[in-house]
Amino acid sequence: MNRRTFLQKSTLATAGTFTAKSYSQIAGANERVRVGIIGFGLIGRIHTRSFHGLKESQVVAVSDCFKPRMDACVELVGGDCAKIPDFRKMLERKDVDAVVVNTGDHWHALQMMLACDAGKDVYLEKPLHLFVREGEWMQKVAARTNRVVQVGTQQRSAAHYHKAKELLRGGAIGDIVSVQCNFFRNVMPGIGNPPDGDAPADLDWDMLLGPAPQRRYNANRALYHFRWFWDYSGGQMTNLGHHSLDIVHWIFDIKAPKAVSSSGGRLFLKDNGEVPDTQDAIIEYPKFNTIVQFRECAAGAGASSMGALTFMGTKGTMTLGRDGFEILPDKKIDPTNSYANIIGGHPVGGPQPVPEPEGDFWCEKAEDKSGDWKGMYVEHAKNFLDCVKSRKTPNSDLASSHWVSTTCHLANISARTGRKVVWDAAANDIASDKDASAMLQRPYRAPWDAELKAVLA
Repeated sequence: MNRRTFLQKSTLATAGTFTAKSYSQIAGANERVRVGIIGFGLIGRIHTRSFHGLKESQVVAVSDCFKPRMDACVELVGGDCAKIPDFRKMLERKDVDAVVVNTGDHWHALQMMLACDAGKDVYLEKPLHLFVREGEWMQKVAARTNRVVQVGTQQRSAAHYHKAKELLRGGAIGDIVSVQCNFFRNVMPGIGNPPDGDAPADLDWDMLLGPAPQRRYNANRALYHFRWFWDYSGGQMTNLGHHSLDIVHWIFDIKAPKAVSSSGGRLFLKDNGEVPDTQDAIIEYPKFNTIVQFRECAAGAGASSMGALTFMGTKGTMTLGRDGFEILPDKKIDPTNSYANIIGGHPVGGPQPVPEPEGDFWCEKAEDKSGDWKGMYVEHAKNFLDCVKSRKTPNSDLASSHWVSTTCHLANISARTGRKVVWDAAANDIASDKDASAMLQRPYRAPWDAELKAVLA
């Protein structure tokens, strides 16, 4: 009997067909959802605090490949939290209703699918996946197992983002002309270039690698800094870029872009990282373009805050971030005066100024500074727990999040191939570029390739 068959017989006989009514009949379901934490890093600790602080949930188990982090999680939530080095053992437990996946990007898809297959609902950190085809597999498994999956794009649960969405969709700044987002910082000279060697005794290096290619231990490929290597991540494009683009997709109900052009590379940092320290992307959506810029080697004077966006419309501009939003209206001017008043005006025969009223604007000024970045995590966790009980679709659903991650991957594929990537929606592929299309999927390392095969069977 394989692991999947065992789990199906022991825990999934009824779990796969849960409804809100049947769920409420499970012991304790009307009280607290029992949560297992998979990965207790920077974001994992934040999520653990959120779920531990809510009366609707109880953190009952933690799994991490670094033993001191499991110890730290137990210290945070108390002694009733079980330490389970292999997350698969957590999935076999009947006293775990849902799991929170906070591991490296290369683990997200497989851990989510295995959790769903074991009858667990899943709160999954972004990005959704490491490559595009994983997202298609994830949706099939979630649908087959009838699991609730919430993606960790917590901005969708913040009240001021909902208000901004309503304003933008209602035409508050007119038709959207373009969207911009950037994140600039200076971390020169980089993360260093430590030699390969033996992993610390309290780190399960093989488990950390998981389905990624076999490599010798390197400190920069391990805790946190894994995100600067292609084996495990897509760099800032799939990190902060995912947060920003998620809001663009969510507000305007966008699926895939028409095309993406991106350029950049690791050009200035002097370390062993691989992903770009400088990247620019133009994302062509059906009705407007979005420009994404990242700098890891220059702080810049015009950088926006983390996750912030600038929406430019035919009537004004909205800046939107985690602290709130602001609408700055465009002034109404007679087009003739725009040309007539250039550098002192034109001589005879050129455009001449015409009278026009003062103080007339195309839209209303607005400001909302109610944003609370810490509160977003809690509200997003609450939404997940509500959906675990109601079986409703959560705020950050799997299907829409797949297209956000896909867009980020297309930008990286464009940057790595040096070519514009055109997405063929009908073919669900980069049909015009065989090399780029091949980058939509990667192989899994043994034995995780067998786990993937089993869960997709």
